[in-house]
Amino acid sequence: MIANEFVATPLVSEIETLVDGVHGWSPVDQLFTLSTLAYATSHLPGDVVEVGSWFGRSAVVLGSAARDTHGVVHCIDPFPERSDWKQNGDGSYSFEVDIDGHRLVGFKEHTVWADPFEKQIKPAYAEHRSVFEGFMSNVNRRGLADVVRPHRGTARTFAAQAPFGFQCRLLFLDGDHSYDAVLEDFHLLTPFVVPGGWICFDDAFSNYEGVNRAISQLVLDNPEFDVKRQMTRKCFVARKVLR
Repeated sequence: MIANEFVATPLVSEIETLVDGVHGWSPVDQLFTLSTLAYATSHLPGDVVEVGSWFGRSAVVLGSAARDTHGVVHCIDPFPERSDWKQNGDGSYSFEVDIDGHRLVGFKEHTVWADPFEKQIKPAYAEHRSVFEGFMSNVNRRGLADVVRPHRGTARTFAAQAPFGFQCRLLFLDGDHSYDAVLEDFHLLTPFVVPGGWICFDDAFSNYEGVNRAISQLVLDNPEFDVKRQMTRKCFVARKVLR
């Protein structure tokens, strides 16, 4: 073997290694799409923004791509504590957190049923004292603390605190999947996306009517976007027109 010979490790293999052991639901094909777009927009100015980070499954993948290219990943999430979760009258679960003096209800419209809560969410809290602690642990263990920046809040609080001239080259919307929430995230954050930048929607045209409706009304017939494509089973992307 020649010294310093390049080792061609497939990106998808790197992604699988990166997210091994990270709690979350983003499938590898969607993570591959996000990573590819982060690399593909390396020639554009701006950072990467994601809404809905949970324990950092997509954040570490985007952070790895940002480290290889430029910019940072801003991760917007309420980061609920275990004590923030409450069981509803029908047996499902939602959470409530205080964000800057305002009460935010998570999973209000799409509540989490008892079975997935017990099998997927509760064990995550058994491993980490809080979502934020788990998120930061996953980021730090992968050496990405310098490129992944958490923001405990919402798209509204992030937009209000964003510095003058802030730009985004890739926006990933994976927060509250209700129609009104997707609408708000889109309207608040899309103005930051530079021409040629991409917006990605999680759980598009799968099981969430609010996401589907928002994309149909905001993107499909919108001349502000020139490329619109369902990339995986639940990931839809759109590119902002170059001016």
